[in-house]
Amino acid sequence: MQRYRDGNYKIARKITRYYSTSFSLGISLLPSKVQNAICAIYAFVRYADEIVDTFHGANQQELLSAYKLETHEAIKNNISNNPVLDAFQDTVHEFNIPLEYIDAFLYSMEMDLTCKAFNKNELDTYIYGSAEVVGLMCLCVFVPEKERFNELVPYARALGAAFQKINFLRDIKSDYEERGRVYMPTEYYTQDFRTEDCKQRFELEIEEDFKKAFIGIKKLPDSVKLGVYLAYVYYLKLFHKIRVQPASTLFEKRIRINNFQKSLFLSRCLIYDRFII
Repeated sequence: MQRYRDGNYKIARKITRYYSTSFSLGISLLPSKVQNAICAIYAFVRYADEIVDTFHGANQQELLSAYKLETHEAIKNNISNNPVLDAFQDTVHEFNIPLEYIDAFLYSMEMDLTCKAFNKNELDTYIYGSAEVVGLMCLCVFVPEKERFNELVPYARALGAAFQKINFLRDIKSDYEERGRVYMPTEYYTQDFRTEDCKQRFELEIEEDFKKAFIGIKKLPDSVKLGVYLAYVYYLKLFHKIRVQPASTLFEKRIRINNFQKSLFLSRCLIYDRFII
């Protein structure tokens, strides 16, 4: 059994590296046991996200429902013949990840199949399930002590929200043109969400999320602080790069941080920024 599970964690690591070089850089700075758990969480959410975002022409609702059922069965039975779900359920049990976080995440994935525009309350619900609870799952791994975990909950939620909102801005073109989705709150625009005012109002939210999240990062255990901070720096730089662009540019190209710049962030975090956090 252990050989099977070890192999499944290796698969989760490969999935993480395949889909996200930036996230993988941050994970590489974490302790080995923590790396396994975070990769298992990432692989679980990535596969659900793929169903709702890229399985065009398939019955996405049916596939997502099956994934949800298989997830619950894996957690209930402490095993799955799906390598991703087997690694994930093992992480869920080992780090006492609440089922309510998992259900909130899967509910947001269902929203992606039915909602094409969101008011502020709906978007807050979506962001909580699609991003904030993922941060809370990771926090269960980083900080197993209940009292300390509870103290850090609002900061972990803020970090997840900041990352997700930046993803919305970065992917605004493909979300709208390929999936017909608009993640800007309907209260921020009348007819057209592609305005400077709408973008700037959203960016003010992100700025506040980042400020709050940084307070929490400084409170994390030293063993995981640097890895989380690297992800924070990457998204902060991406945010700054997006912020100086006019709204129209976001509909012409996807704003990126190249691999050379990512390597510079890693070097800076290792050499300098440990004195800041």
